[in-house]
Amino acid sequence: MADTGLLEALLRLLEKVDGGIESQDVAADLGVDHQLIVGAVKSLQALGEVISAEQKSSKHWELTGEGCEIAEQGSHEARVFNAIPDKGLPQNELMKMPSGKVGFSKAMSNKWIRLDKAHEGGPRVFKTVETIEDTVRDKLQLVQKGLSAKLKDKEKNELKKRKLLSEVTVKSYRITKGSSFSTTINKQETELTPEMIASGSWKEKKFKPYNFEAMGVAPDCGHLHPLMKVRTQFRQIFLEMGFTEMPTNNFIESSFWNFDSLFQPQQHPARDQHDTFFISDPALAHEFPQDYLERVKQVHSEGGYGSQGYKYDWKIEEAQKNLLRTHTTAVSARMLYKLAQQEKFTPVKYFSIDRVFRNESLDATHLAEFHQIEGVVADYGLTLGNLMGILHQFFTKLGITKLRFKPAYNPYTEPSMEVFSYHEVCKAL
Repeated sequence: MADTGLLEALLRLLEKVDGGIESQDVAADLGVDHQLIVGAVKSLQALGEVISAEQKSSKHWELTGEGCEIAEQGSHEARVFNAIPDKGLPQNELMKMPSGKVGFSKAMSNKWIRLDKAHEGGPRVFKTVETIEDTVRDKLQLVQKGLSAKLKDKEKNELKKRKLLSEVTVKSYRITKGSSFSTTINKQETELTPEMIASGSWKEKKFKPYNFEAMGVAPDCGHLHPLMKVRTQFRQIFLEMGFTEMPTNNFIESSFWNFDSLFQPQQHPARDQHDTFFISDPALAHEFPQDYLERVKQVHSEGGYGSQGYKYDWKIEEAQKNLLRTHTTAVSARMLYKLAQQEKFTPVKYFSIDRVFRNESLDATHLAEFHQIEGVVADYGLTLGNLMGILHQFFTKLGITKLRFKPAYNPYTEPSMEVFSYHEVCKAL
């Protein structure tokens, strides 16, 4: 509630008049900000029928901060004109003035000055008239005195475009006496207590009307995490493109599916404890498709299918080690193995979006856990062009249409390429 003294002062002013008063006039009479009077009106309305108030809206013009400065010191163009001596002024010196850039442009438009680009000492600015009339300043001073009605709409709009003038909407009230008008403020009770009922004092007290339409406190509610929003968007795009989601609910994998089935050698640095989280309990996996395990072992040790292999003694003990998966490609390896067991091959399109784990040094851009997006397409006769088409369609659904594909070398995929996109907002690749 507004200050009681302010409320009673408003009521005393209202008592002296018959037809009512304007809230802006009250603010002027009491020498306070109009918003304080607006608050007082709302407080009095909450007390019942003490006053009656009708809201009104009016518009008027006000000077901006820059407009006030110009009304006092003159327009930018006038200041530029007055700063130029009879012998002229080098353009580079003029541009260093606080009003130089704007003032030079406006003064040139008004044909108050001219620019001699061929001057011996470099471009130089000269006056073309002896005196000027600073009409911009004059117009702003009229507004400052409350005489904006003397300006044409075109003149006001021009000053508004220069951000020297702004049109302000003011909400005010026409205040009249209510049926329960009084110049004193009696605090209304907001709660009926057991003590009031027991003593009967409630009969003599005045209660504030209960507002059954008042909104309660909005309950706190949850929100989708930004990462989950992005994941949902990517997942929807894959589904629209005909992909099937792979089961990725196994965070713990054996080294066989995580590394060996992807033909990463057992002495590779990524299989070191500095890069991978190994599980201590259970430390080893024991169930593997034996025929497939033997074929993987042979390719690692001796080669096959056109490969020379790594020429080392492949060990089952390394393949058995359990770990937190370092990529979802381990899931893709399992799915492709199952696909190969079908009697009749059928083309498939798989995707996955899930968490993977790396033993990273934590900093502002690295965590030990992050998400990987992966897609696999299996069919006969596929080319690199098919992959480019799928990637182009995926990014187009994201709203990214300007793409470039660049050949690249990656030791684990052949052929390989990188994708670049043009960012419309940043104007850069």
